[in-house]
Amino acid sequence: MRRSVLPLLATSALGLATPAFAQDAISADEAAAMRAQISALKAQIQLMEQKLDAVAGAPQRTAPPTAPPATIATPTSTKAPPPTEIAWKGSPQFSSSGGRSFKAKGRIQADVGYVARPDGSADRGLGYAAEMRRIRLGGEGGLGAGIGYKLELELSDNGVDLVDTFVTYKDGGLLLSVGNQNQFQSLDELTGDTSGSVMERAAFTDAFNFERRLGIAAQYEKAAWLLQAGLFADDITALSNDSDGETGGDENNSYGLDGRLVYAPKLGDAQLHFGGSAHWRDLKRVGDAGTRYRQRPFVHTSNTRLIGTSTLDVKDEAHYGLEAAFVRGRLHGAAETHWLRSDLATGPDAEFFGGYAELGWFLTDDTRGYKGGIFDRAKPRKPLGGGGLGAVQVNARYDYLDLNDGAIVGGRQDAWIAALIWQPVEYLRFNVNYAYLSYQDATPLADGDRDYSVHVTGARMELDF
Repeated sequence: MRRSVLPLLATSALGLATPAFAQDAISADEAAAMRAQISALKAQIQLMEQKLDAVAGAPQRTAPPTAPPATIATPTSTKAPPPTEIAWKGSPQFSSSGGRSFKAKGRIQADVGYVARPDGSADRGLGYAAEMRRIRLGGEGGLGAGIGYKLELELSDNGVDLVDTFVTYKDGGLLLSVGNQNQFQSLDELTGDTSGSVMERAAFTDAFNFERRLGIAAQYEKAAWLLQAGLFADDITALSNDSDGETGGDENNSYGLDGRLVYAPKLGDAQLHFGGSAHWRDLKRVGDAGTRYRQRPFVHTSNTRLIGTSTLDVKDEAHYGLEAAFVRGRLHGAAETHWLRSDLATGPDAEFFGGYAELGWFLTDDTRGYKGGIFDRAKPRKPLGGGGLGAVQVNARYDYLDLNDGAIVGGRQDAWIAALIWQPVEYLRFNVNYAYLSYQDATPLADGDRDYSVHVTGARMELDF
């Protein structure tokens, strides 16, 4: 088609260039001039055909449009924006060169639970209950130059709270963070609630009031070593109280120091974990509502506390813990102990203790994740829809809590817990638990009995991305 058009173009050009054809005769000079014009046009057409043939012979390269150099200049100082890459990690993650990124984050947990009432109890907080355990929305990303951020809001217990909300700076193995964050208090506390081996964390983490607080922290990671430390104020809720007086947020001047050291070597195909943490906090609240140490009967669907101290006038707290864990193929295990000493305004100091030990096994060919000094989510090797049914895991835990010390009788708890976890895909889990709780010096029943046991069952759907 192209070669049939070009002669027509040449003929048309010739006609436009030689209006003298309408005359009866032309001079020799005019004829010579017209022949020169025809030769020039043929040369131009031949050059155009060569260029078109070159383009047709190399279709993988697109020649840029030819622009008149006298009127269009290519700017040398304008740079094209860096390409944006999109990856799927439970939700879209956008990233570009220079460390700039953004990822939406969210979490949904829905629970059902049943706490069997011991004979002689009329507590309506026991029995069956269901709840939306938490709904969390937020995002995290990087601004470049090593600067990152994380912001999360959580709907839980009919209230909206800030959870992880901080700005970070990373340079090699050094990470600095400022904002609302965890305080390096224990392996089980720092492990995400969607990566735990059972539905709820160890009893001592709630009883000893572990929580996120506003502060500045630093951590340094090199090879198998991880060092974490921070200076923290109080939790966001306490600091935002707009009332006056001892319990008002404007008069809340409590502060604490926290530190944690982890050694996590590889031994063959086994990942080992050894750690310890130490904490001190000056509450600066003598004379206010006081402090209580107490715990639910395992599941969060019940607000009843079967063990707990009375209100104590605590001046400051000091506590420390030891950690050990391993992951080897399908098998994993962990154990922790934690001691708390409370300095009271009146009377001797009070000392309490908690700890747990657990073992877990994957029925499928999967393993428990571990990263950055804590357990991470598992990644099913054969997810549902990808040639398998996902990861299936069974776990067993013994959990102990002692809130008795001298004249302070808060009670003791021995808990035996079993869990079955099905993870069809990486970001979704279904968790079914059974717990047998044995109490001593617990909340008295109608007949005054303080030593009894309860059976607990619970189930959770959890989506985390």
